[in-house]
Amino acid sequence: MLTKAQQTSPVSAAANADAATVARCYQELDQEGIVVLPDLLSPQQLSSMLEAFAARLESVRWNNFDGYQQTEIHRHMIEDVLLLDQGFVDLALHPLVTGILDRYLGTAYELTEAKGWRSLATREDFHGWHGDAWYDQRTHTNIPREVKLAMYLTDVRSGAFNFIKGTHRRQHPRLVQNREVEQFPPEAITEILGKAGTAILFDTSGIHRQGVPMLEPRRAIFYNYHDPSVALQEEDLDYYRYHPLLLNAAFLGNLTPRDMRILGFGNKTNFIPAFKRRQSPPALYKFFSAAFSLRLRALHFSERVTARLRRVAAGKKSPQSHEASLR
Repeated sequence: MLTKAQQTSPVSAAANADAATVARCYQELDQEGIVVLPDLLSPQQLSSMLEAFAARLESVRWNNFDGYQQTEIHRHMIEDVLLLDQGFVDLALHPLVTGILDRYLGTAYELTEAKGWRSLATREDFHGWHGDAWYDQRTHTNIPREVKLAMYLTDVRSGAFNFIKGTHRRQHPRLVQNREVEQFPPEAITEILGKAGTAILFDTSGIHRQGVPMLEPRRAIFYNYHDPSVALQEEDLDYYRYHPLLLNAAFLGNLTPRDMRILGFGNKTNFIPAFKRRQSPPALYKFFSAAFSLRLRALHFSERVTARLRRVAAGKKSPQSHEASLR
């Protein structure tokens, strides 16, 4: 069953961002660790976003083909969704979202990651209970604040986002065993079923997961907001996970100085010059790259042979053409 917030009819960004709505949503996020937002985008925006998202899901990204990445069997990942459509940028800077974040995160936060996933139908609990580890826990005795904005791009009737209310900012983020979750009262566990466009803000230190079973594929995006000056864990540095955002100039008109700060304009804190991933490509990648190189060489050779045959044929015809012109 959809929550009352999810059944709200579409409203304008200006109405969404009124002080009373910001205050109510902030209070719920602060107390529960999660809040479901009123509708943020129009049906037309959602349709355009889904079309652009779907285009990237047609094939794996490779060479000069844009597409998705796959590092696990149950999900296809699209990095840098802000490149795809204006709606993705509008969502990141939505007045209601940023109004709540201003209160919860202060004024030094930025959007540090914008990804999307197609989760495939499965009954396997492959993405179990956890809090999101991202900062260097060796140097931080406190728990730095981080908030994610999740939005469903398709209707979600199973495999929905699960969150245990009130578990945020209680412990450093880590994997959580199912037996630990059994200690919480059932009413503390919320499952966010909803239609396309359902948006959720949650504190990533809270215990959450992707629900199971997932009976149909799910498409969703997740935006990550935190203070980029917080020291990152070594795993994310090695992966270059929180690299500066990749943006499409066509979508960046009429930005305010605050918008540019949230998008990280000019901030090189987490920029790594000449970054090279430590992990080398797998043997299969090298095999396909070699096979593709051979194909290009064969094509190049074929084009040269064809061009030479055409020149020879043209040379044979030229005397006849010359004689014809004299008659």
